[in-house]
Amino acid sequence: MANGRGTAPAIRTRQEIALMALAGKLSAQLKKELGRRVRPGISTMELNEYADRYMTDRGASAAQKGFHGYPYAICAAVNDCVCHGMPNDRLLQDGDLVTLDFVAELDGWMADTAWTYAVGNVKPEALKLRKAAYQAMWQGVGQAKVGNTIGDIAAAVGLVAESGPYGIVSQFGGHGIGRNLHEPPEVPHVGKAGTGRKLKEGMVITIEPMLTIGSPEVYIAEDGWTVLTIEGGLSAQFEHTVAITADGPIVLTK
Repeated sequence: MANGRGTAPAIRTRQEIALMALAGKLSAQLKKELGRRVRPGISTMELNEYADRYMTDRGASAAQKGFHGYPYAICAAVNDCVCHGMPNDRLLQDGDLVTLDFVAELDGWMADTAWTYAVGNVKPEALKLRKAAYQAMWQGVGQAKVGNTIGDIAAAVGLVAESGPYGIVSQFGGHGIGRNLHEPPEVPHVGKAGTGRKLKEGMVITIEPMLTIGSPEVYIAEDGWTVLTIEGGLSAQFEHTVAITADGPIVLTK
């Protein structure tokens, strides 16, 4: 999920980051299991129910369920849906892109991750977008170092998007995370190198760029959640929860 507000990011101890890493490991395992189940003919509601059971059976919970009234364990964004798509009974079709985004809470600590899956046989332009979104996330992660700025992350994402060329959704971005789903700081994915908050050891953030084919401008559907591209272009997103450490970025949801 996107966007965190506030001014004073929490600084986590190594022990706290280790606890978050346990939630991250569970998230990574669930992400893999969902990938095995994504196929033509399955509904995003079925994937939601599987994810909910998976977390509950392992002593975890779906942190976004009930967050500001959101009713489901995952967000499921199909094709021109950028984020916050609500699971439903529509069956995934050959050629779709679907982004599954969820937050696992384990023993009071949270980890947030998202992944865009290709459903069956996907067109080359969709695969290229997916690859670019994946690379954009990793380029952003590479800049998540002590002493760098949040703008350095955004600039790295921008270089990948420009080579597409792809749009970057600016209305939604990453955020701090820990005891709460959304904590300071905000982590926009559009910005200039050297600008914004400096990254400090112990901060934990999400890096989750959303790339689009065509305009990155979006609108929110009548349900108050679903975010769609105005032009109907495809969108793809990858997200990891990342700890800023003296040894460099540690990806907790890998």
